[in-house]
Order: sequence, then structure tokens, then C-alpha cells
Amino acid sequence: MPVEMTRQRFEELVGEALDLIPPEFATAMDNVVVLVEDRNPEEPSLLGLYQGIALTSRTTEYGGVLPDRISIYREAILDICHDEDDVVEEIVVTVVHEIAHHFGIDDDKLHELGWG
Repeated sequence: MPVEMTRQRFEELVGEALDLIPPEFATAMDNVVVLVEDRNPEEPSLLGLYQGIALTSRTTEYGGVLPDRISIYREAILDICHDEDDVVEEIVVTVVHEIAHHFGIDDDKLHELGWG
């Protein structure tokens, strides 16, 4: 049975997860926004998604573009968790995973590092 949690509480937990990002990484994040959404319409079980141009792929041509987007999917995360502690842990893993994509780290490397 999925965990019940208000959107406000979930957003607070995402904010707390972002606060765990070491300052040197947080200040290096460039032109990116983190959003909480209910579900990914094309892949409803997806927990998070990075959409943009990773820092490692940006060239001197990069500029004047909309911010990269990190979407954290509230309902999908709540579906797989049993209690608030599970939600907190899954949010941290998902936020770190998607931020790593912003820094150019692919899924294979993230799984190898235990953030898959």
C-alpha cells in the first residue's frame, strides 16, 4: 500500500535532500531547476528524470537556453515506499541520481556507485 503524504511535506523532503548536496556541487550546478511533479505521463513508474544538457556536454555555444529540469515524481515514489523513512531515503537517492546526470554521470556509473 502506498504511503500517504501531502504535496507540501513531499516538497519539504525534496528540499531537505537538496540541502544534503555538498556546497561545492551545489554551487557548480548551473541553469537547472528541480520540480516536484505527480507522475511522468509517458512512464508512470519513473521516480525522477533529468532533462537538459549535462555540464560535461556544454560547449562555448551553450547559452540563452531554458534551464535544465530535474523532475521528482511524487506519486511514483510514494507507490514504492512503506513508510516516511522509506520516502526520505528514496527521495535522497532519486535527487542525487538526477543531479549526477546534470554533472554528466550516466546510469551505469550510478548503479556501480550504489545510486541506481
